[in-house]
Amino acid sequence: MSHSTAGTEPTKPPPEDDHAFFGHPRGLMTLSGLEVWERFSFLGMQAILVLFFADTVANGGMDMDPGTAASVSAAYGTLVYLVSVAGGWLADRILGSYRAVLYGGILIACGHYSMAVPTDAMTWVGLGLISAGTGLLKPNVASMVGKLYRTDDERRDAGFALYYMGINIGAFAGPLITGWLGDHVSWHWGFSAAAVGMTLGLIQYVAGRRHLAGRKHAAEFALAPDAMRRAVRLIIGGAVAVAAVALAGWLTMDRFVDVLTVISVIAPIVYFVVMFRSPRVTAEERGRLRPYIVLFLGSVVFNFILFQAYSTMMLLASTNARTEILGFTFPASWYASALGAFEVALAPVVAAVWAKMGPRQPHASNKIAFGVILGGLSFLLMVLPTSGHADDTYRMAAWWIVGSYLLLGLGDILLETSGMSATSKLAPKAFASQTMALWFLSLALANGIQAQIVKLYGEVSNPAYFGVNGAIAVAAGVAMIAAAPWLKRTMHPVH
Repeated sequence: MSHSTAGTEPTKPPPEDDHAFFGHPRGLMTLSGLEVWERFSFLGMQAILVLFFADTVANGGMDMDPGTAASVSAAYGTLVYLVSVAGGWLADRILGSYRAVLYGGILIACGHYSMAVPTDAMTWVGLGLISAGTGLLKPNVASMVGKLYRTDDERRDAGFALYYMGINIGAFAGPLITGWLGDHVSWHWGFSAAAVGMTLGLIQYVAGRRHLAGRKHAAEFALAPDAMRRAVRLIIGGAVAVAAVALAGWLTMDRFVDVLTVISVIAPIVYFVVMFRSPRVTAEERGRLRPYIVLFLGSVVFNFILFQAYSTMMLLASTNARTEILGFTFPASWYASALGAFEVALAPVVAAVWAKMGPRQPHASNKIAFGVILGGLSFLLMVLPTSGHADDTYRMAAWWIVGSYLLLGLGDILLETSGMSATSKLAPKAFASQTMALWFLSLALANGIQAQIVKLYGEVSNPAYFGVNGAIAVAAGVAMIAAAPWLKRTMHPVH
């Protein structure tokens, strides 16, 4: 293992002295801009994916029943975030963060262009390319944001909040464009819009690369050449083996979903064990990993709820919610934009509150716990309008789902910004990008669990489905608050 410093381009001025972007380093604008377009493409496509799966073949869909459509959509999310582990490892050991993000963005764009082709085969090819590309891009962009700040820089959480606002500008705009195209033209035209969005994101990322902190052309902890060649051969061999099994007919859709769920459970356990036992992790770093397990589990519970904003909540909106406000009719997928709109509006407010409070702001673990509770409440709210109906023909007012997304959006800001910031602080140095990938493994596990649970959607009553899941999330958040004293003692230097 050799530490490579070749190709380093120091930022001028140093990021800790740079206040050009609303008091933050200019590199934050570059990375936030990339995420605007990446989330535009990813969540724009995600908002219509489950509806595309569930729509009839005559309307250009794939004619899956609602539970299966939600399960396959969740399995796709599981794959995306499982691959993020490989993306973090490739950045740390072979590519470096900058190139990992660049290559990931190229794969994502190619995947969306593939999905624009109206055939089932190209749909699956596109989803595979997007999974691989997002796995390269997501953990490494977040890790690069963390590198813009010193560990003790009080702008750090506010910076992640602004970064997350950028994410949600894309989350707001994406479903509006793709949803309208999917509803009025065809699903594949919606996928085309996502492709264009990712292409624009890549252009601005390359144009702003000089503002990124300590950008490296080589990996920070690069493998020796022989080990690198073996790793590349192993990755290619694994991909070929999976393709061969699929072509042989053994890997059916149901089996694929189940396999991904099992992997999503095993992978984080293995990863934590590897980091705890690694000789490159110091005793002090190992001590900070213990409370990180609690944060990880909080993220799993919350994101189990969050990702259903693009699956069961979309299905509920398409069948049991009104799609008209003040005489204006809109596609059901536009509800997903409400989530992004709330996060765009609330993220700067949250950032300003944290900046004003400074050292008096709540501990990171409590911010995450509040987020989990809000996520649970967003589901509990849905019990009210779905109760007391003898059949499935009712239509709830739009404000119920909008209100649920308001709670969910605020919870997401509290949890994700604090979680990513804490991850970048608690990460062992030798596993910097990979620990951020581990944070995304919590999203994989949430999706893996969701892929199984959503099969119950439509099989049990809506009040029971949303009520039980929401109550579990609220209980988990309360348990985190109860554990706050221990978390505060063990999470230094996180405040």
